[in-house]
Amino acid sequence: MLSLKLDSLGVRPLGAEDAPELYALIEANREHLERWMPWAAGQDLAGTERFIAEAEEQFARDDGFQAKVAPEGQIVGVAGFHSIDWINRNTSIGYWLAADAQGKGTMSEVVRALVSHAFDEWDLHRVEIHCAPENARSRAIPERLGFREEARLRETELVGGRYLDSVVYGLLEEEWGSTPT
Repeated sequence: MLSLKLDSLGVRPLGAEDAPELYALIEANREHLERWMPWAAGQDLAGTERFIAEAEEQFARDDGFQAKVAPEGQIVGVAGFHSIDWINRNTSIGYWLAADAQGKGTMSEVVRALVSHAFDEWDLHRVEIHCAPENARSRAIPERLGFREEARLRETELVGGRYLDSVVYGLLEEEWGSTPT
C-alpha cells in the first residue's frame, strides 16, 4: 500500500496496462534519456513489458516498487526503490522524468514523498540516490532535500559507449526531520 501523499502526486505502482504508454514516453524522450540511462538506447516495447513485470514481482516480494509518475493522469516519468535491504534498513531511489515535464518541481515532490515513505512507512534507516555528476537536474533533487554528497564512484555505468562516474548521496532517518521543506 502506498501512502496517501504518493497517491495524491499521481505516483502508483506500474502495471502491465502501462507498458504501451510508458514505451511511447521512452521513445519520445529517447535522446534525452540516452545521456544518463544505460537502458534507454536499446529499450523496446518487449523490454518495457519485462521491466514492468519485474517491477510487479518486486512489489509482491515487498522489496520496494517502481511507480509511474502521472500527476495529471498521463505518465511523465518513473520513480521508485531499487531494492530494500531489510537487515540493514536501507534502500536507494531512482527516477527519471520526460524532458518537457522537468523544471516544475514534480520529481522533487515525488522523491520527497518516497523518502517519507521509506522512513515513515518502512522504518528504514538510510536512503541513497546515485546521479551522474554532470546531470545537474538530477543532482539538484537530493541536494534540495538535504541529502549529503558522500562519494564519487569512478566510471560505474556504461552509457552511450562511455563510462560515467556516479555521485552517491545519502540521508539518514534522523536527518530527515531537519531537512528543508
